Amino acid sequence: MLSTVLILAILSGIAVTVYANGLSNSTTTESGIMLNYGGCLGGGKGFEPRGFGRRGFGWGFGGPITVSEEYKDNVINIAQNDSDVQDLLADGYNITDVRPIISATVEGDGTVTMKATTAIVILEKDTTGRAFVTVNVEEGKVTQIVLLTRTVIEK
Repeated sequence: MLSTVLILAILSGIAVTVYANGLSNSTTTESGIMLNYGGCLGGGKGFEPRGFGRRGFGWGFGGPITVSEEYKDNVINIAQNDSDVQDLLADGYNITDVRPIISATVEGDGTVTMKATTAIVILEKDTTGRAFVTVNVEEGKVTQIVLLTRTVIEK
């Protein structure tokens, strides 16, 4: 019981801190795990609070979470079958990372189950664009694409 309360306190703290501080622009390919807890994203490299160093689930509970190549390949295949993602790839975007979103469920008896049913595929185009593709792994489809572009005018 005490360990369940401790886990929930840690997860809540991570989610609130990350939500309050926003997302960082990290593009590392280390085990970037995102946690879906109570509707907030948090945890893992790339979603760490600014100025706090490496914190979050990517380095909690005894070490990093390893994402299998099979999971990554499955997510990438689903993304590549989407026509909008195909357009982005044809436009010069490259897939740079796959980050699973781990949903944690606490049952009435305190049992905690975790499952990665959704993932974010990160695409980059040079230094001018980035796209975040949300993939529903269970349904085998892309559910959202967020494009970020940057224009620099030097004078």
